[in-house]
Amino acid sequence: MSQREIRFLEGPRSRWDNLKFVVDIAWEFIRGLRALHFSGPCVAVFGSARFPESHPYYDLTRRLSAEIAQLGFTIMTGGGPGLMEAANRGAKEVGGRSVGCNIVLPMEQSHNAYLDKWVNIRYFFVRKTLLIKYSYAFVIVPGGFGTLDELFEAMTLIQTGKIRDFPIILFGREFHQELLDHIEHMRREKTISESDLQLFLVTDSIDEAVSRIRQTIEKYGLKRAQRKPSWLLGERW
Repeated sequence: MSQREIRFLEGPRSRWDNLKFVVDIAWEFIRGLRALHFSGPCVAVFGSARFPESHPYYDLTRRLSAEIAQLGFTIMTGGGPGLMEAANRGAKEVGGRSVGCNIVLPMEQSHNAYLDKWVNIRYFFVRKTLLIKYSYAFVIVPGGFGTLDELFEAMTLIQTGKIRDFPIILFGREFHQELLDHIEHMRREKTISESDLQLFLVTDSIDEAVSRIRQTIEKYGLKRAQRKPSWLLGERW
């Protein structure tokens, strides 16, 4: 967390400080929107940065993302290592597009080597907005707090009608079983509706996941930016 963020979260600041913070956030959005404008339509893959290449989930994520990329989607991740790298790598290996929205952290998480394009963002909420904005589906592979944050952000936006009913796929039933048990507990306690259980698919099958995402194309099509990048503005896809 930057010193500017720490100061902001200490409590009320001057109007001038608040204005500067808002301008800083606006600039982050402008940079992100400009960098990713020609990237869509995307499928966002959310997952852990901590799994090494030797882990079985790395290979599964890589193969799943390759299949999704072959549908015509750009694979978008948080741009880091682990399963994010696996997803971007899978897209690149089949000639698909691969982009990342990397978070700037004190431990200096760098972007992975399988990105056609990336942008570094300092604020998590800006990053999440960008990841969701360009995505027609959300694939959640095993991860930690950040992955769950992204999962429930997407789920809440769909549940409340803030975005369309794009597919959410929880990949890896065994890993997510306790989470699924808690979601079932919420259903029993009526803090969520019975219909909310239809917001996501749980599967271990690459074919089943790809089939669900293919339905997005049938429903919404694949819409890329209509205008071409302008070299005068330093743009590229």
